[in-house]
Amino acid sequence: MRIGVISDLHIDRSDIDKNEMEQLLTHEIKAQELDLLLIAGDVSSHYKMTSAFLKALSDLAQIKVLFVPGNHDYWLKEEDTLTTPEVYELYKNMPGSVLEAPYIINDDWAIVGHSGWYDYTYADARFSEEKLTRGKFYGGTWQDKLNIDWQLHDRELSKIFAEKVKGDLEKVKDKNIILMTHVVTHRRYAVPMPHRLFDYFNAFIGTSDFDGLYEKYPIRYSIMGHVHFRHQFRQNDVTYICACLGYQREWQTDDIHAEIRDTLQVIEI
Repeated sequence: MRIGVISDLHIDRSDIDKNEMEQLLTHEIKAQELDLLLIAGDVSSHYKMTSAFLKALSDLAQIKVLFVPGNHDYWLKEEDTLTTPEVYELYKNMPGSVLEAPYIINDDWAIVGHSGWYDYTYADARFSEEKLTRGKFYGGTWQDKLNIDWQLHDRELSKIFAEKVKGDLEKVKDKNIILMTHVVTHRRYAVPMPHRLFDYFNAFIGTSDFDGLYEKYPIRYSIMGHVHFRHQFRQNDVTYICACLGYQREWQTDDIHAEIRDTLQVIEI
């Protein structure tokens, strides 16, 4: 089986029309002869656009598309009547969502997925809890603070989500597991410090609440997004994959087809 991995499409943050993006991704899915596609979050910055895109892509590509929402996918507009927890429930019940719903591939493999959340532990220790909670540094504001309201502290939310993942891992611990999150679960994907801005903003990149899960469960692949890196490495029998398309201004070329081809990674099981 050939499984494609990609994240951080941000279809509303480029000049590429979403229909063209659907066509280009479908072309690459067929060119790579994929049997399954995993999207590790941040399709767009609104649930309606994300939902419509995922349905259209699945219909067009004619393969199973599984996903977890990223932080941007939870963003709300002033006119929205849904709360952030209600958007979570919407995503949880969508076709292709693996939120609190492990996907059994076959007798030997399963996929467990969740957005996860950041717990501030990747930031430099000099910043106080109060300072990090504000999400403001050097005149910049972490935009989740303005567009998302979980009605919980980020640290508490990270622990809750990690417990949900632990429960899902328990259900499939007799199989090899592909773990898909949006936020980073390995410090190697944090922005190297010292850094003028990310000494602070690394707080919102990843979580340490998953550390023990890698030791206890047979996780063979760990897929994540969020940081707009394209890099993979292997450690302690786990292959870590970050395959982010990212914002158009971050691309190496002006050729969206080449960028998708470079970003998409393939797992063979």
